[in-house]
Amino acid sequence: MSATESPALLQEWAVLQGNIEQHERNALAVKIAAVLVFFAALVFSVAETLVAALVTILWVQEALLRTFQARLCRRILRVEELLRSQSVGLAMQLHTEWTVGRKGVLGMIAEYAKSALRPTVAYPYVALLALDLIFLGGAGAGLEMPPA
Repeated sequence: MSATESPALLQEWAVLQGNIEQHERNALAVKIAAVLVFFAALVFSVAETLVAALVTILWVQEALLRTFQARLCRRILRVEELLRSQSVGLAMQLHTEWTVGRKGVLGMIAEYAKSALRPTVAYPYVALLALDLIFLGGAGAGLEMPPA
């Protein structure tokens, strides 16, 4: 590894790590927003279809964030491999590597769906959608929220 390459890889690793952590914080904010939207909808008696739509939109938004995060994770693993092996490699190739491995529109949709179905992403959305059906959809006889 050249003397100039190692610092570039180290810098890239630091930037990627910071971005990965920021995506983690953003995903948590989306989860919190989903919970707040759900309970605000309960308080203000918003139609269950609108609540389900809003929660689903937030779920998809988190799936997008997690998909972007996964792309960064794949690159950071490559950078770590280069640093570990001391082989010659080029730093700052995130977008190049992603473009080469891009799977087309259907592949991207599948990638987003896979992220959405991961348990750490699906929580709390599945629970909120189930509660929406129970409390707002009338599916849970006797479990409806009392009138405000």
